Amino acid sequence: MAGMFSYPKAAMERAMKVQEVILRAMAKQITWWQAAEIIGISDRHMRRWRERYEEFGYDGLFDRRRGQPSPKRVPLALVEQVLGLYRDRYADLNVRHFHEKLREQHQIELSYTWVKQALQGAGLVARGRKRGVHRKRRPRRPLPGMLLHIDGSRHRWFQDERWYDLIVILDDASCEIYYAQLVEEESTLTVMAGLQEVIARKGVFCALYSDRGSHFWLTPKVGGKVDSHRLTQVGRALRELGIQMIPAYSPQARGRSERNFGTWQGRLPQELRLAGIKTLDAANAFLRECYRAEFNRRFQVPPAQPGSAFMPGRSRDLDLIFALQFERTVNRDNTVSFQNLNLQIEAVRWRSTLQGCTVTVHQHLDGTISLTHGPHRLGHYNASGTALAANKTRRGRAVEKPRAGKVQKPTFPPRLEIPQTPRDSHFPTASTAAGRLIQTGHVTC
Repeated sequence: MAGMFSYPKAAMERAMKVQEVILRAMAKQITWWQAAEIIGISDRHMRRWRERYEEFGYDGLFDRRRGQPSPKRVPLALVEQVLGLYRDRYADLNVRHFHEKLREQHQIELSYTWVKQALQGAGLVARGRKRGVHRKRRPRRPLPGMLLHIDGSRHRWFQDERWYDLIVILDDASCEIYYAQLVEEESTLTVMAGLQEVIARKGVFCALYSDRGSHFWLTPKVGGKVDSHRLTQVGRALRELGIQMIPAYSPQARGRSERNFGTWQGRLPQELRLAGIKTLDAANAFLRECYRAEFNRRFQVPPAQPGSAFMPGRSRDLDLIFALQFERTVNRDNTVSFQNLNLQIEAVRWRSTLQGCTVTVHQHLDGTISLTHGPHRLGHYNASGTALAANKTRRGRAVEKPRAGKVQKPTFPPRLEIPQTPRDSHFPTASTAAGRLIQTGHVTC
């Protein structure tokens, strides 16, 4: 009958309070005499309870006249080892991450619930806040490539005074991470670089879900609806590829990516510390080569249906699409003015001059510049405006236009060369015929 006995609620609450105070004393956050003062007992009685907890575990804190101690109690030495490991080595890990380290590196097979309660009871981990109202989760898309999430999280990823943005692109169907990179700041260029890499590797997807950042959307009124007709550079690039953009109007709407960032913030800084990584380039190499695959192995889920919604985009010139595009008018000397640069256009075969034509300036992600006119590519330049390669479709020798506006046509042969000798003709000229008549005496007056 003793096994069926249930403790009163007041006894349970007092035992939980005593255990929490003892765990704090074992974690060396308070002294044992301070623990005795908090509970309201003497130092001698505190030593008795410590011995009972060491011998019988949690059940030893109950009244000894009630029930029996549990045979599954954790030894006190193991409790002190777990608390010491977290306090001295893994203080910046969350509970789930610390529980995995206990199993993988220290062969301590304790349940996650026990580890969480022990750390919370010792005051080493804060208790989670109470959950809010019940919300229904939006079902995942059935196929990969139907909907991708993109977002950035600003955090101290190196656990020092430096702040960086982590840009992550994940699939809604499987939570697979396609792109994860640390950047100085989330911007149009950094977002375009991530989207270009994903499309080049996986293909063109159907829709992109993002917040209402200024590089994604133009919002005329703060907090209002976005203007779907006035496109940003990112919106223009995705429209050229036929990708739908979906704005999110609340953090709860982006719950899947927000929860994903909670996992990133609870793991990546600690993994970078354990790997001894302190620089941005080394961290991005670690993400590309190692940790992204490890993250997907732990948290990726199988999609609801087999197959893929990605479409190949081999015929697309992604370097031109994912570039900042500006329209300019060609000057009379076939140059284009762009950001205090004069970009010279070489002669082409399909048109005598490009004066007055509207061309598109593509400022690439690497800083180089390209000029296009319809389907024709007019030139490629470095950041200082110098042509990187000669135009192979040259029409002929370029002619400089003088101030008068008229171009002197070249002659062949040039005027300074010796003129050609006249050829003999069967039909005499007037001067030749008059000379012959004088010689023969047949001139009439």
